[in-house]
Amino acid sequence: MQSLLPPSPNNLTSPAFRLARLAPTRLPVFKCAYRSDSVHFPNGVGSSRADWQSSCAILASNVVSQQPHTPSDKSGTADHVASVNGHKTSVDLDIVPIEKLEDDKSSSPPPPPRALTITDYSPAPMHGSQLRVAYQGVPGAYSEAAAGKAYPKCEAIPCDQFEVAFQAVELWIADRAVLPVENSLGGSIHRNYDLLLRHRLHIVGEVQLPVHHCLLALPGVRKEYLNRVISHPQALAQCELTLTKLGLNVAREAVDDTAGAAEFVAANNLRDTAAIASARAAELYGMEILENGIQDDSSNVTRFVMLAREPIIPRTDRPFKTSIVFAHDKGTSVLFKVLSAFAFRNISLTKIESRPHRNRPIRLVSDSNEGTAKHFEYLFYVDFEASMAEVRAQNALAEVQEFTSFLRVLGSYPMDMTPWSPSRGGD
Repeated sequence: MQSLLPPSPNNLTSPAFRLARLAPTRLPVFKCAYRSDSVHFPNGVGSSRADWQSSCAILASNVVSQQPHTPSDKSGTADHVASVNGHKTSVDLDIVPIEKLEDDKSSSPPPPPRALTITDYSPAPMHGSQLRVAYQGVPGAYSEAAAGKAYPKCEAIPCDQFEVAFQAVELWIADRAVLPVENSLGGSIHRNYDLLLRHRLHIVGEVQLPVHHCLLALPGVRKEYLNRVISHPQALAQCELTLTKLGLNVAREAVDDTAGAAEFVAANNLRDTAAIASARAAELYGMEILENGIQDDSSNVTRFVMLAREPIIPRTDRPFKTSIVFAHDKGTSVLFKVLSAFAFRNISLTKIESRPHRNRPIRLVSDSNEGTAKHFEYLFYVDFEASMAEVRAQNALAEVQEFTSFLRVLGSYPMDMTPWSPSRGGD
């Protein structure tokens, strides 16, 4: 699906522009109007404008990272970049002091303008007060809390499905999307991994949110009156042991999100049903907290990623993480070679996730002696602790590309380094 251009005088009446002009109060929940088909991306990286921008960004960061040259320095040559985003390059960057560009005959040259820096193009998340951030769920959802942590004072836009949040950014209705990708208890959110490949958005950051679940019911309802508990499947899984210890051997029912479960119970006046959601959801929908902190493990954390239409410029002045996805048409036999490319350069992997290849789910292997075998084809999602501005990361991806039939950089972004402590209350 192609991203639309910003509103112009010729399309001020388009639906996307009207939605983007909505007042910040009483925001509707955006719903999916259509679905995107699976997209087959060409082999390798560097085949799109976004990848070209990433390459330029890496070169720019290399220039900025160089130390100022002294007058006695005759070389004036930046370090040679072996590869950019997985591609070989022969670009050498010569940094020439600006004074040498002035006319030697001029005795008092005017002061040069202030040079642009990386920070001029890569604002920190704290600058997000004007941003519109899409999230999946309704007000009171943990994703809304994650959006507020990632971009304080932003305008949060609720969406009824994960894919709608992707589309909201692609259609310029939102500037960012904040979506969960994994939980410390429930594991990966596979739907969002699939959508990361289907859409052409870029990961520009991450945020980790401690999750504090509460058992909510209508005012006056007691636990012994309950016949069922509803919530998101992940929340139900994260509270299973505690619900059993509380004697709630009742039906569990999965819904789209935690806050939506609380909203559903309140809207339908269900006095035999409880919801697992946040304390803020209880406040928003007039519910009472029957039990506080019912997650099975107090170290319950969900990792969210921030998505944008354009990638950010990689840097080396703070810890960065890079996310990639790759595949190989000969199965998983090259996985060891791919992983060794990172191990050889002392690059730590923080996650590896495999997903069946949607376009080619089955691979057939024929042998005259053994017959035909069927194997699944897989895509591998890998997160590693290095910035694409580092030569070791560029060389690692250049080596990985030699063994893979498909490689895509999903994003190179700052790691969430905020201090963490187990949740003790609230969201």
